[in-house]
Amino acid sequence: MTTRFVVQRNDLRTTHWEESPAPSLDDGEVRLRVDAFALTSNNITYAALGDMMNYWQFYPTGDPDTGHVPVWGFGSVVESRCPGIEVDERFYGYWPIADDVVLQATAVHPGGFADGAEHRRGLHAVYNQYVRCSADPGYRADAEAQQALLRPLFATSFLIDDFLADNDFFGAQTVILSSASSKTAYGTAFRLAQRGGSVTVIGLTSPANAEFTRSLGCYDDVVLYDDVASLPQVASVYVDMSGDTAVRTAVHRRLGDLLAYSCAVGATHWDALGGGGDLPGPPPQLFFAPEQARKRAAEWGPDGLQARIAAAWTAFMARIDDAEHPWMTVVKRQGREAVEQCYAALLDGAIPAKEGHILSV
Repeated sequence: MTTRFVVQRNDLRTTHWEESPAPSLDDGEVRLRVDAFALTSNNITYAALGDMMNYWQFYPTGDPDTGHVPVWGFGSVVESRCPGIEVDERFYGYWPIADDVVLQATAVHPGGFADGAEHRRGLHAVYNQYVRCSADPGYRADAEAQQALLRPLFATSFLIDDFLADNDFFGAQTVILSSASSKTAYGTAFRLAQRGGSVTVIGLTSPANAEFTRSLGCYDDVVLYDDVASLPQVASVYVDMSGDTAVRTAVHRRLGDLLAYSCAVGATHWDALGGGGDLPGPPPQLFFAPEQARKRAAEWGPDGLQARIAAAWTAFMARIDDAEHPWMTVVKRQGREAVEQCYAALLDGAIPAKEGHILSV
């Protein structure tokens, strides 16, 4: 039997577990056990923006009212009918919350393969790649948790920073990030801070996360959501990780035409999403990381892009795992109840910012 976690697409709090007979394999298919995966606010963004950004399409349920929330993590091959992929090999990639999954392996090469299932062919290729751990220069068996939790988020952080710098920060001198305690936000702040003060970085956060956000040391200032009216009135870029309509409106009203660019990235405040109406300043623009990745891969070559991300990742990991002041504590749990509890806590915003949760069904 195959067990999967199913979410009601129009009511993210309504979930259930679904069991179905494990399908037999056709030629070219592989069955992988989903060993461990990260569950973070990033996955809540996938669910909240599932229809807009096609995240529900990666693992369709067959029911247009329900979906599988995709997650990043590791899987091991338990059965293969694909030459070049052997039983017990381990892969990093994009999975459903489940105990196993069958993938249509195509474009097999020493570094991994792509899922060539018909329903995924029109989706962005970056999500369809499965990386063979034995051939991944960035893989460390003792750092699987950090990779699952942070690698996809940090890639987005790298590309946001690169996009802003590529556009000369739209002439701004300050970058404001909402949901500043989130991993994608502080990864972006870390990258911006590496630029040696070329811009001022301000984090917006809740009172509950203010101490943690300040402790990171990568923000020049931390401002509470209720204090948006105190933001300095200088040329600024707003990077919206929260998706919170009220916060976005407050930032636009405070800065008006001083807002050089408004960038929508995430939806950590998934229950506060909505249209902003007529906002002062520039209309928010959706940031889709794979587009910037495609641009840079064309300019630098795919290997050049990956080399730059890898170097940045190494520096970031040194800070994450700092012996005296680590930025993240890994929490590992197993079983259906653990998944349900973590998912519900993420919806409620109740996971401490310092924690990173690794789960398995």
